[in-house]
Amino acid sequence: MDVYEAIARRRTVRDFEDRTVDRETVERLLEAGLKAPSNTHLRQWEFVVVNEKSERRRLLRVKDMESREECDAMLDGFGLTDVAQRAMFHEAMPRQFSMLYHAGCLILPFFRVREPLLRPTSLSSLNDFASIWCCIENILLAAASEGIFGVTRIPMKEESEHIKTVLGHPDNYVMPCYLALGYPAKNASLPRQKSVDIREKIHLGAW
Repeated sequence: MDVYEAIARRRTVRDFEDRTVDRETVERLLEAGLKAPSNTHLRQWEFVVVNEKSERRRLLRVKDMESREECDAMLDGFGLTDVAQRAMFHEAMPRQFSMLYHAGCLILPFFRVREPLLRPTSLSSLNDFASIWCCIENILLAAASEGIFGVTRIPMKEESEHIKTVLGHPDNYVMPCYLALGYPAKNASLPRQKSVDIREKIHLGAW
């Protein structure tokens, strides 16, 4: 499969088969992640792989939002009005815990920071943050080429604090997201992606 096929194939999946992603495959996917461009050229990235369900339950301070009314209230509060966007959130919010807990592999990626992530002093301060997301995208594309799909979730402040308490990772390393990977269930729901015409996104010479 070439890179364009992998890009086209990649989808966000939140419903997984009860099937573990084996260690050799995980290492291969993470190796693809390490091929991403790195701002410092040092690839100061670390990965915690959490396989045991008991360990996941101890780590995860995440809840499924099962009430549609609660989800609607949240989306209204965010000012979201696009129908396709709201449908995606209605698909995602009831699976926030289950997609992480039942994934064939749960990866916690970390990157080293040189100054507080949420208090950048310039755009360049975010270079390390940008680099880890290049790494994560490489992992997702490599996974798609092997029939493995996944989803990311950005941790809330209290979740990050809990994870640090459990894992004891260094203060100068930050987890940008949870990365859940696995083989999609036969009935896995695939949210409809919003159609975009690339010709409407290209500006030649000026906006």
